[in-house]
Amino acid sequence: MTALERYQDPATIQRVLHTATTIAIVGLSSNELRASHFVGFYLKRHDYRVIPVNPRETDVLGTASHANLLDVDVPVDIVNVFRAPDALPAIAREAVAIGAGALWCQFGVINEEGARIAEDGGMTVIMDRCLKVEHARYMGRMHWFGFNTQRITSVRAGLQ
Repeated sequence: MTALERYQDPATIQRVLHTATTIAIVGLSSNELRASHFVGFYLKRHDYRVIPVNPRETDVLGTASHANLLDVDVPVDIVNVFRAPDALPAIAREAVAIGAGALWCQFGVINEEGARIAEDGGMTVIMDRCLKVEHARYMGRMHWFGFNTQRITSVRAGLQ
């Protein structure tokens, strides 16, 4: 198992998804064309409480946006990160400070220091995985052919 694979364990992903109710999305945008907006909209539609964390926004998806995680005044189960990898250590420190349960880093958000900070603070870390894709995979919103293949692609195996 590679270092990155340890942050992509299917059983851990399923546990986090099944136990979470409140998700703070760092970098959530009001721009409907941004991936963060699509993911936030999807999660809200699936009955998660979505808390926007973006100092450049005032309101996203009908909810007031917070400048940082320290301004969030409710318990957070998952901190979902849509930021550059170098921002992750500071975000992880804030997530630990508010007592969040898991740090979920979207595709491409890979930073070992941030993961270590979160783990040392008692958090579960999931890295380089999309929260929406994993929810669809494990919560029955994706055709079973895509279940636990560890990749999403439109190209069939062997035809690459």
